[in-house]
Amino acid sequence: MPTLLVIDDEPAIRHAFHRAFGDGPLVVRTATSAAEGLAAVGAARPDVVVLDVRLPDATGLETFRKLRAIDARVPVILITGHGTTDLAIEAMKEGVYEYLLKPLELPDLRRLIDRAMQSSALMRTPATLPDGDAPALGGDVLLGRCPAMQEVYKAIGRVAQQSVTVLIRGESGTGKELVARAVYQHSTRADKPFLAINCAAIPDALLESELFGHEKGAFTGADRRRVGKFEQCNGGTIFLDEIGEMSPPTQAKILRLIQEQQFERLGGSETVRTDVRLIAATNADLEKMADDGRFRRDLYFRMNVFTIALPPLRDRGDDIGLLIDHYLARFGREFGKPVAEVAPDAAAALRAYPWPGNVRELQSVVKQSLLSMSGSALLADFLPEHVRAPAGAPHTDASAGAFDWDGFVAGRIAANSENLYAEALERMEREVLVRVLKHTDGNQLQAARVLGITRGSLRNKIRALGITIARSVWSDDEHGDG
Repeated sequence: MPTLLVIDDEPAIRHAFHRAFGDGPLVVRTATSAAEGLAAVGAARPDVVVLDVRLPDATGLETFRKLRAIDARVPVILITGHGTTDLAIEAMKEGVYEYLLKPLELPDLRRLIDRAMQSSALMRTPATLPDGDAPALGGDVLLGRCPAMQEVYKAIGRVAQQSVTVLIRGESGTGKELVARAVYQHSTRADKPFLAINCAAIPDALLESELFGHEKGAFTGADRRRVGKFEQCNGGTIFLDEIGEMSPPTQAKILRLIQEQQFERLGGSETVRTDVRLIAATNADLEKMADDGRFRRDLYFRMNVFTIALPPLRDRGDDIGLLIDHYLARFGREFGKPVAEVAPDAAAALRAYPWPGNVRELQSVVKQSLLSMSGSALLADFLPEHVRAPAGAPHTDASAGAFDWDGFVAGRIAANSENLYAEALERMEREVLVRVLKHTDGNQLQAARVLGITRGSLRNKIRALGITIARSVWSDDEHGDG
């Protein structure tokens, strides 16, 4: 179980942490002095440390420096009384994860501990490359044998120890964060902090402050200086997910950071220098965004020094079976439901499904299926409805009726899709192309004329959408792997 270490000489504070977190999924350990806390960290690494700035035998900053020397990857949260925020800010410059003011507010404390635990897990949970035929159930494994995934492994090996910017591209759910962690964990900075930030999850008005920090009075509500992630993570690695969602001002500051490793806090004039490796990811078409003026072209060139392209799951062939077996074993062990076998009808349905949500959706489906399962075999009846009998599957035979958009949308929402707009566009495109190609008996020149696109463009779309033209025209959605 994850471990939280609280180093504080106040019995009331230690008791409060035990009461707040002792009955949950965390193991709470406590120490009353710096020496006791350092000994506890040396004996068994906690996942997160909460550290008081005033201890009987040392200052919080002195203790933090010693903790960081033991393991710089352990997030340390400083708790301070009024009048000690300057010390906390200095500590954040040196890499403290965050600080809180006393008296502690439980909701804020819970959110912060949860974020710190997630950050710790990203650094400590191995993102391992495949080794042999039987991947370990522990940790997160980049699993796959298809040629495209072999290229991904090679790319990670080539760039991991080079201190250059890496851009990871791929659809939502393909595993971009896992690749970023693999690059970090195989790099020369693997013993330094790793921070992951989802640019799409933070409002534009706050993202610049989150990354670069702000000075007191920089905007309404800025009642004290804040140290940003690029300053806090000096010497480490920062992963920016959904980088295409950044506003133009933030893009400009990122460009300067990459070029010069320096920036100014929001509302400040002091130049801050840092040493951070940047890994970014996107599922957007950055080239088109640059053409449209929504993404700086010079930043795109700077980000595109080394690119790792992740294939969608539908293009990975037999990897789907490997992943299903792996996650059935992994989640089955977690849920106490070992799977002896996968029934043929369930296996056929899982392989035929197009997986628009990629590996993330596959994980969700496997979990849902295991929770519904009784007995030792996974039957098709235990699969989610949208997988075993997808209401949204295109009816490419005209006699089968119109495409069921209501069923499609309902199925994707049930699968916790985070990319429904793009998935719907892809479904529409596949449906239209298949119907037109059937109308022209597979004649691509005539189909291109009907569609109003070039034959080359049609050929690319046929390949991308998995449409097969033989004696009849059909989509991968109709016949699975063929």
